[in-house]
Amino acid sequence: MSRLTRVRHVRTIAAVGGSLVLAGSLSACGGSSAASDEKVVTVYSADGLKGENGDGWYDRVFKDFEKKTGIKVNYVEGGSGEMVQRAVREKSNTQADVIITLPPFIQQADEKGLLQAYRPKGSEEVDGADKAADGKWTSVVNNYFGFIYNKKELAGGKAPKTWEDLTEGTYKNKVQYSTPGVAGDGTAVLIKAMHDFGGKEPAMAYLKKLQTNNVGPSASTGKLAPKVDKGELLAANGDVQMNYAQSKDMPNLGIWFPATKKDPGKPTTFALPYAAGLVTKAPHGANARKFLDYLLSQEAQQQVSEIGGGFAARKDVKATDANAVALDKIIDGVEIFEPDWADVSKNLPSYVEDWKSATGS
Repeated sequence: MSRLTRVRHVRTIAAVGGSLVLAGSLSACGGSSAASDEKVVTVYSADGLKGENGDGWYDRVFKDFEKKTGIKVNYVEGGSGEMVQRAVREKSNTQADVIITLPPFIQQADEKGLLQAYRPKGSEEVDGADKAADGKWTSVVNNYFGFIYNKKELAGGKAPKTWEDLTEGTYKNKVQYSTPGVAGDGTAVLIKAMHDFGGKEPAMAYLKKLQTNNVGPSASTGKLAPKVDKGELLAANGDVQMNYAQSKDMPNLGIWFPATKKDPGKPTTFALPYAAGLVTKAPHGANARKFLDYLLSQEAQQQVSEIGGGFAARKDVKATDANAVALDKIIDGVEIFEPDWADVSKNLPSYVEDWKSATGS
């Protein structure tokens, strides 16, 4: 395969995210006939930023945005790939104004003609690697890929440290990861495995072996954490932002980053930000621009770690709250590599097909 990743460095700082959830009603008439001056904005998003108890970053942002502008947010949630596929199906009758997904799906949305250029206010403070050069998308919350395990069931030095640990008998029918090609975090399993094992073939060989303990695919990564917390699963995939936020109500969740048996002391991860783009022919384009501006405002970005358990996308926002300090510790000493997202986006269909063949999924 072509070069998948470029190793960056070991960082000591950090920054996390299906069934459909609809908050508010979508216009039945579609994008072509929706009133452009209607005080709404429709957001299609990957899961992870909306709290299960109404206490997530999205919950606060939507409420504050409506209060400041009078614009109501219609929210549709699902896996990253699912949201892009839905928007593709609706191209002749556009419903979404904004798409927010994890990579490589934001790149795929661009390749499929779903995004138009718009540089939100504040995007000049976003690192160049975290936004499209042509303004088609911009990261709004930084995040890292990770795994979770049940701290109660795996206490006393039993916590997993390597990929190979998950193939042991202890984990029989106790491991699950979300579906590659559908969920952003599920796709991340493939990316990290190919990096850690040194290529596609050894990664697929490992995932084939893991299938003995895997209970099956899941369309939603967010639904795996409750199962781990209850002990129905011992380990699953996830991401730092989402799982850290969930751990406030799920005390048995532990976040970890698999290493390989060959290098057990070298756990790795990579940045997996939530990236937002303005939809082509958005029914409420003006409202969508205001919404994107607000996501990158100083106010909203300061709340990313404080409320959402993630990391601000803006470089000039320096969070010092308790969550930010805790997240620094979680990622401390973990090697951060940089995926070649152009390669991933181009070859993802073949990677997913190889995964299906290897696992029988």
